[in-house]
Amino acid sequence: MDTLLLDREAVDANARMDEVTDAVSAAFAAYERGDARMPAKSYIDLPEYNGDFRSMPAYMDAGDWDAAGIKWVNVHPDNPQKFDLPTVIGTMIYSDPETAMPLAIMDGSEVTMKRTGAAAAVATDHLAIPEARSLGLVGAGVQSYTQVEAIAAIRDIEEIVVSDLDEEAIETFVDAFSDRFDVRGGSIAEAAACDVLSTVTPSTEPLVSREQLGAHTPVNAMGADAAAKQELDPGILTDAKLVIDDHDQTTHSGEISIPYTDGTIGDDDIDAAVGEIVVGDRPGRTDDDGITVFDSTGLAIQDVATAHVVYEHAQETGDVDSFAFVSR
Repeated sequence: MDTLLLDREAVDANARMDEVTDAVSAAFAAYERGDARMPAKSYIDLPEYNGDFRSMPAYMDAGDWDAAGIKWVNVHPDNPQKFDLPTVIGTMIYSDPETAMPLAIMDGSEVTMKRTGAAAAVATDHLAIPEARSLGLVGAGVQSYTQVEAIAAIRDIEEIVVSDLDEEAIETFVDAFSDRFDVRGGSIAEAAACDVLSTVTPSTEPLVSREQLGAHTPVNAMGADAAAKQELDPGILTDAKLVIDDHDQTTHSGEISIPYTDGTIGDDDIDAAVGEIVVGDRPGRTDDDGITVFDSTGLAIQDVATAHVVYEHAQETGDVDSFAFVSR
């Protein structure tokens, strides 16, 4: 059995979003049931190169299938200017849990984008009103595209409002989706007033205020993945039904990390982990709920689940490169 080699385009072609969303939902459920093993993300700081490496290994058993893998990802801010390379370069190794055979090596950045969109879709499916028709986005970067792709697969989205400081990014986004949706650029307040809101920025200061949100808006806070990052006014968190992906990660580096550290919110303010909702141990949206917040930091099990979908389809089509990684 050869090892498949999938670049960004091949991952995109084989990551069917409805199946990725189902697989990520299964990953949340496996984690909640105790059927996943996910060591903490480890870091190698490289100050001499103004960068770092992060390793994210995981194994999960979804019942009908199991999967293992590791994502090796970096952040090197000098790359674009000095080397004409991306700041972030991710590599995903997807392995057979039984034999340890590396089944595929694939572009980890595309895996990250797909699983991030899928995680928002899982949360939205449980926390948004069934009649949700409009989607607001704060941030028009690469992550915003998979937010649309995933959320539009679980709600009948008709209208999209995107807000960004970069007018060119807004124009590119609008051009990409104008044939499918009523899409336009707008203010943060206009985006926040939509039926669903996803924030996908690297902001270190709150961008969205409590007053800007609709009465029942579910917010997918996807941008904060480091301790200094923050997209939402802390008043939103104290008022909202608060759902997290993982307690250790969100309290350390998620949207809630700053108000959690300074005591504005505590464990009693966290209503549920998304896995608890997926398996039915805690309710999703109820008639009494107003705004909700899903604090997503991104888990290695989501990467493994997404890689599983990509590998299965790539293996079926056979339309990807492969090589003999293990000699016999």
